[in-house]
Amino acid sequence: MSQSNMFILMVVIPLILSQSVRGKDCVCELQSSDPAFPENKLLNVEFTASQCTGNITSEKMTEIDSLVLGLQQRIGQLLDNVSMLEKEDNGNLYAAVSLRIIELELAEIQDLLNKLNRTTNKYQQLSLQTSAELQDMEETMEELEKFDHMQVMVKQRENQRIKRDLERCKDVLNSTTPAPTLSPGHCGLGRMVNVSGPKTYSLTVYGTSYSFGAWGRDANPAPGDENYWLVVLSSSNVHGNFIRQYGTLSTLILGIGPTDTYISSSNPTTNTIQGPNMVMYGNALYYNCYNTYSVCQFNMSTRSVSTVALPNDAGYNNKFPFAHLGATYTYTDMDFATDESGVYVIYASTSNFGNVIISKVETSNPPVLNQTWPTSLHKRTITNTFMVCGVLYATRYLDKEIEEVFYSYDTKTNEERYDLRIHIKKMQTNIKYMNYNPRDHLLYVYSDAYIVTYETMFQEIQ
Repeated sequence: MSQSNMFILMVVIPLILSQSVRGKDCVCELQSSDPAFPENKLLNVEFTASQCTGNITSEKMTEIDSLVLGLQQRIGQLLDNVSMLEKEDNGNLYAAVSLRIIELELAEIQDLLNKLNRTTNKYQQLSLQTSAELQDMEETMEELEKFDHMQVMVKQRENQRIKRDLERCKDVLNSTTPAPTLSPGHCGLGRMVNVSGPKTYSLTVYGTSYSFGAWGRDANPAPGDENYWLVVLSSSNVHGNFIRQYGTLSTLILGIGPTDTYISSSNPTTNTIQGPNMVMYGNALYYNCYNTYSVCQFNMSTRSVSTVALPNDAGYNNKFPFAHLGATYTYTDMDFATDESGVYVIYASTSNFGNVIISKVETSNPPVLNQTWPTSLHKRTITNTFMVCGVLYATRYLDKEIEEVFYSYDTKTNEERYDLRIHIKKMQTNIKYMNYNPRDHLLYVYSDAYIVTYETMFQEIQ
């Protein structure tokens, strides 16, 4: 090429490339036929998105729920005080003082109502403002997408749509596959050899307010009913009177869109929940009835309670609770468990010297106690139990960081073992509730106000 020559090379859309030779220097001129990318608009979208993230937090989303819960509790206390005044009013000084206390409680309730109204109005305004900002961001992003000549965003949306379709397909497949009903010891999983995790670890919407409670998923749900449930012992860390349900695990953690089902408006009272041990099976909650040695079955649909009594020497009201050297888990005389074949109640009795007894609970209405297996394991030496494939597993407290599955009882062979050494890594000091769900093979744990899940691992028996 002669140095005096000059030529122009046309490049396919959208660039024009020219090259000239001046003396011994080569100069390249690059020209774009596209307008400049509006970087400032993208920065504005990022800033607005960051503001939205700061304005809408999980704490703010749960503030209204907390206020409503506090209001419900104060109204309940007020009703109790009014009832007491009506019974004991004799026109003396005591009645005048009681009226003054009720007057103060009414003022506090009014303050809570005012705060709830202010908070609701504030969040309505925040919702409108956020909606407008989201609309602006959407329009800006659609404008910026015109610069995406390689159609990266189009392909990304298509991939996201395919992923959603796959997840929906998986959910439908899982929801239409009923939980297996198998004889104890014949579920095909083999021997449990390890517990890994935690897989999930989070506070609930209640924060650290309630250290005793339970949670999980229905072990035998109706098709499509994949809700998560949560019960907190809101009265003295001992008693509960309602079940809170969420559509997904993420909504449970954030406290969004709960559905509350009340066993009774009072707490505690006849047939309300006593102690943290309970399970959900077939849209019914099984638990220790308040102040009795009976199993309660609460039907979530009909909101009716049916009961079946344990033997009259069965422990209740802290006679045979779970315990370790450093603590006693109050009102844990009865434990409940689910496995591949149904529901069990685990308890102790004086006739069995305080040792653990396993009874199968038939989930009819009313429930019926079926086959029973006595063991040699003393109940006060353990901290929790759960069932897998007809095998009872028991845990004990080793230290603040480790809980150990050390014992098993096979209801098929009546074989007892005390030599298991399966360690569970704890996130909090005490595990107040533990249950196995046969649908996902997870252990659902309630540990000092935190909800936790662990994965169970099995080995086939040769």
